[in-house]
Order: sequence, then structure tokens, then C-alpha cells
Amino acid sequence: MKKITSILLAALMLLSLTACGSSSGGGDAADSGDAPLRVAMECGYAPYNWTQESDENGAVPIADSSDYAYGYDVMMAQKIADALGRDLEIVKLDWDSLIPALQSGDVDAVIAGQSITSERLQVVDFSEPYYYASIVTLVKADSEYANAQGINDLAGATGTSQLGTIWYDICLPQIPDANILAAQETAPAMLVALDSGAVDIVVTDMPTALAATAVYDDMVILDFSESDNDFEVSDEEINLGISVQKGNTELLDAINGVLADMTVDDYEAMMKEAIAVQPLSED
Repeated sequence: MKKITSILLAALMLLSLTACGSSSGGGDAADSGDAPLRVAMECGYAPYNWTQESDENGAVPIADSSDYAYGYDVMMAQKIADALGRDLEIVKLDWDSLIPALQSGDVDAVIAGQSITSERLQVVDFSEPYYYASIVTLVKADSEYANAQGINDLAGATGTSQLGTIWYDICLPQIPDANILAAQETAPAMLVALDSGAVDIVVTDMPTALAATAVYDDMVILDFSESDNDFEVSDEEINLGISVQKGNTELLDAINGVLADMTVDDYEAMMKEAIAVQPLSED
């Protein structure tokens, strides 16, 4: 009887170990069976990502919502999910909640126009760049700054940009005697500030500016990249990457594999498509 009991106990221990092994969080992150690829973004940052009411143009459902997400980031997320053979699930979060959600494992990746900065690299891992975003300034067409040829010509301007971005933290302070107002929580909010006359200028990147001028016909883009008086930024500050949880090398390698098959021309074509179909909304 003792021998039979010992055999049964051994069998139960083996089954327990097998079950534990199959549910381990350290499995193949790139091949997670039927689990959807959960990608976080703001869903309010056109042309990178936005919220819409239908699945028009291939928009993807937002988790725990009746709305859909689309834009450049969603297009890229779909390419990655397709390559992995997984369904795509978009998770809508505030900007400041993106990295914490990644760190906690609530989402698999963040695709949200994030610059690959040294500070962020301390807490998450980044893919190779999935877009290269040059820095520009938006002004109203009738502004006294509309003919500026460099950042020195913006001296004394009242400006703002989006919270937690290099536009606000790095670029705005480079304008001589700038009156820098509080950062706006979202890209649409900073555009409303400019449209309403609350500020003279908004510093942003080229895709966001192009999307803005498609909505606001009285805004113009000031691009100082060909002058000697442009914003000083490093490559890490304008190269945008896809972030994953620190140490998730399998998913990171899979994402980089998708990006390796794409060219800068592919990126620009996708961005052009995103700008063309963005919702013409000022909300």
C-alpha cells in the first residue's frame, strides 16, 4: 500500500511540475498561441494613432470599448501581429501610463511615437526606429512669427507642446526668451491652444504638423532643418521606437525582424496614408 501511495504521489508531483512549466511567464513571448498581441497607445495622437467610431480603413477595436483605433501606429502594430500569427488588441492609455503598463506586463508593446531616449532605455527595451521624426514649429498664418527663418526669429514667443515630449522638454527652451506655458496633456490639446490664440507657437514633429495643417487651414509649418539656426536634438530624440518590457528579447527580435523588411520609403508611404484618412476633427 505504501508503494502504491508513493507512486501516486510521484505522479501527482510530476503533473504539478508540468502544469507549472506550461504557465510560466518566461515562455516564448513572440509565439503566445491564441493570446492577442496587446499594444498600448494614446489613441489620440493623429496621425500616429487616433480613436474613431467604426472599423473604416482597417481600424482595430480598442479593448473594453465600443470604439476603434487607427493611424500609423495601428498599421505598424497590425503588420507585427500578422507576422506573429496573433490577433491584435489595442489598449488605450494616457501617455504617462504607457511605460508603467509595459513594466507591469499589462501590455506586450507600446507603439505611440516614443523617442528612443537614454532615460527610457533604462526601464524598457526599444526596437530599431520605426519612424524618423524631424522637429518643426506650427504657427498661425497671420502670426508675426509666420516668416521666421530660424529659432532666433521666434524670440519672445509664447509657446507650448505636449507633456512628456522632447518638443516641450528639449526644444521649446532653446527659443530665446520664450514664454513657455504649461505642457498640454495631448497633441490635440496643444493644437487647440494654438488655434484659440492662447499661444503663438507649438513645437512638434513633421507628421503631427502635417496632420494639423490638414485640419486647420490657417496653420503653417516652419521647418528650420535647412538653416544654421534649427533646434538642436540628438538622433535618439527624433528616432521613434517600439518599446517592450525589459528583457523581452524574443518579442523584440520578432519586431525587429518585421522592421528589417521595411524601408524608409515604406514608412513614409504608411504615414502619408495615415495623414490622408485621419478624422477631420478638432476635438
